[in-house]
Amino acid sequence: MKKNILLLSLLALGLSLGACEKFLQETPADFLAAENFYRNEGDAVAGLNGVFNSLLPQTYYGRTGWQITELPGELIRVGSSTDERAQLSRFTYTPTNTEINSWWTNSYRMINRANALLEKVPAISMDATRKNVILGNARFLRALAYFDLARCFGDVPLVLATVKSPSDDLRPPRAPLAKVYEKIIEDLQFAEANCPLESQIAAGEKGRVSKGAAAAVLAKVYLTRAANAAVAQPTDNQSALDACTRVTGSNQYSLLQTYGDVFNPDKENGPEHIFSIQFDLPPNTGSIIVRQFLPSQLQGLGTFTVEDSLVRSYRTTDVRRAWNISNQAGTTTLARYYFNKFRDDKRIINDARTNYLITRYADVLLMQSEARNNLNAADPLKYDGYNKVRQRAGLPQWAATRVTTKDAFVDMMVRERGWELVQEGHRWFDLVRLNRLMEREKAIFNRTVDPRYLLFPIPQPEILLNPNLTQNQGYN
Repeated sequence: MKKNILLLSLLALGLSLGACEKFLQETPADFLAAENFYRNEGDAVAGLNGVFNSLLPQTYYGRTGWQITELPGELIRVGSSTDERAQLSRFTYTPTNTEINSWWTNSYRMINRANALLEKVPAISMDATRKNVILGNARFLRALAYFDLARCFGDVPLVLATVKSPSDDLRPPRAPLAKVYEKIIEDLQFAEANCPLESQIAAGEKGRVSKGAAAAVLAKVYLTRAANAAVAQPTDNQSALDACTRVTGSNQYSLLQTYGDVFNPDKENGPEHIFSIQFDLPPNTGSIIVRQFLPSQLQGLGTFTVEDSLVRSYRTTDVRRAWNISNQAGTTTLARYYFNKFRDDKRIINDARTNYLITRYADVLLMQSEARNNLNAADPLKYDGYNKVRQRAGLPQWAATRVTTKDAFVDMMVRERGWELVQEGHRWFDLVRLNRLMEREKAIFNRTVDPRYLLFPIPQPEILLNPNLTQNQGYN
């Protein structure tokens, strides 16, 4: 879903729409209000492009997304010791951290765009199936934004409608986390029921939502809710397993034989890619993730390097080690290692074609093993997905007869997900969900993490603008 971007400004809706090859053929127009824009199927498609386009800025998934989700972990080292990225890495961030503010603001911007589409498209006269695909895509993206917000902030305002008049309340309070999860699940279930199979998405529309994408994110939602005693439901782990099984049993996805091919821009949107945010070279929006991790000698920024513990933890025979990390000028000094996971030989300075992977098949296989372990630690099938991921990495397989406690298997999963998914925006979420954040920080850095950092603070600008918002505990 890239290339030949057209821009369509809908200022009254706050939309700036990007269209892609074969995806939008409408003539650009300016200064359109909601009342006179959503009139036909072309408008609905253009509106959906606007929701997708909101994912791309650097202050959202173009940069901030993976900084929020990776830096408060133990795998990536931040060059600075004082800036806001260092605060994320060292658990010293406050409500004034601008990266956290950007994450909140851009999440709600995408929610607002999705809400505008969901209000207007149902009244358009068009094929019902195509209409529900558009609505399913928008509800998936709204669910994704709310899932990020719920994991990061806990209770958050549940805004499901656009502002229509000056009398509308612009100061929504925080909704209970249980209700936020209910809406996330409802949206994802609609998306799974109405979006097409991956194989039914045309080549020019890759990047849109499939049934598999909705099911994969739904599995993560259930696993995350199951880990939170305050909102967990008795069926969550089974629901997560069922969602994973729908993905693995769909015959739509598979592990790529070569690990490095997962990250090759020339092989994007392949059989392992379930949902990816689409970046491309100018005049489209490019990804900066390659440059931020490369050292200056390789025309990078050298902003981040590899934590020593990650270098040491990989087996030398693990093919992921050879792909994910490299060392400068042939030196074996640990501090000289940098991430080389995302590459693009056509990169233009800051811009690369590298897509941002929200979820891929290896993630689903590991979640499937996680859910089985949660349900029954004695289940030999819990090694199935775990072993498939390890097999591609060239690592020994664990026998199904091997006995591990639930906690011991979680420790194995924490390591495996780090080796497999580092840099892909999972680490802080994984450590919190699997209850290993404080333990890992203590073991590796001898750092005691205050429990307040299991959630981020509500951004201070939002507190000042909305007196109905309350701050998370410990940040006042």
